[in-house]
Amino acid sequence: MQIYEELQARGLIAQVTDEEEIRELINNGKATFYIGFDPTADSLHVGHFMALCLMKRLQMAGNKPIALIGGGTGYVGDPSGRTDMRSMMTPEQIQHNCDKFKEQMSRFIDFSEGKALMVNNADWLLDLNYVDFLREVGPHFSVNNMLRAECYKQRMEKGLSFLEFNYMIMQSYDFFMLYQKYGCNMQFGGDDQWSNMLGGTELIRRKLGKNACAMTITLLLNSEGKKMGKTQSGAVWLDPEKTSPFEFYQYWRNVADDDVLKCIRMLTFLPLEEIDKMDTWEGSQLNQAKEILAYDLTKLVHGEEEARKAQDSARALFASGNATEMPTCELTEEDFTDGKIDILTLLHKSGLVPSKSEARRAVQQGGAAVNGKKVTDTFTAYTKEEFNEDFVLRRGKKNFRKIVVK
Repeated sequence: MQIYEELQARGLIAQVTDEEEIRELINNGKATFYIGFDPTADSLHVGHFMALCLMKRLQMAGNKPIALIGGGTGYVGDPSGRTDMRSMMTPEQIQHNCDKFKEQMSRFIDFSEGKALMVNNADWLLDLNYVDFLREVGPHFSVNNMLRAECYKQRMEKGLSFLEFNYMIMQSYDFFMLYQKYGCNMQFGGDDQWSNMLGGTELIRRKLGKNACAMTITLLLNSEGKKMGKTQSGAVWLDPEKTSPFEFYQYWRNVADDDVLKCIRMLTFLPLEEIDKMDTWEGSQLNQAKEILAYDLTKLVHGEEEARKAQDSARALFASGNATEMPTCELTEEDFTDGKIDILTLLHKSGLVPSKSEARRAVQQGGAAVNGKKVTDTFTAYTKEEFNEDFVLRRGKKNFRKIVVK
């Protein structure tokens, strides 16, 4: 099985511009392809994870990846999948985020000896002359067609700023520049990027008379149709300072039964023959599959040692209710009132719930526990002296925090 057929079998391909040409290019290692990453935060997250895995798979098959950091498009912000405009970042924030992205991507992609490139679209976008750019690119875009694009349609009711309206043109120009500078003949991206990607292939055709290809990756959705990679306390990050290896492991260990085999197929590098044998697994075997998923992905992101520690800690946690690698919440003097902190504040402060009202609901429904003992009184409070090394807060069956006082 060649790489294109493997991507199909793993359920990764959503839409393609020219299937035969794309199959020919990537199966024979002739693709120089790019995926763009806008620096909207100081870490990549699970939403980027599938794209990074795809880049790794294609590079292993002999193709050349270009990781495009959106130091220029980050000034505008992609409206795709958004109900409101992104907050404007300072140049310093954008540069800091770009630097963090580079560091994390090197775990997935081999940038040695010209095997891959990392470029920043700030190199060409930030120095553009506005009028010259309009004259060069503007005639090749139909406003009518742009307004029909999915990335804009969903924003029309709430309002689409002219700033964001330019995003498709900027992304298309990226592909145009990468084609000319580096011979980039393919773009990959999430399925919500399809309209933007078609804009790039069309601009290359109109301006250069050349053919370039685009392929979108299936979005990582759970069995309820929601994007994966979110928890009660927010996104699941690839930075260990934002989401610890243990929390990362636990996220994948706790996926729904209906999602585990799909995630193994789409995200891990296990041979398809092994995964196909798991299709008949059920009951306790699905828990084994979840451990395989969690271990493999944690190893990929954080290394083998951290994956092993996270797995050992998770097993110890469910065996004894405690673990050294459990995510920790640190309390300071300011968190205490009259020397005490109540259970609702504790649940919220720890990140186990997004609000005090959610904390109240968890306690009232019997979903909160301290050191294995249920807390049912919403007025329960703890003094600083009670927070010893083994103070473990739990919400639900699988979400834990060790609480310590600085």
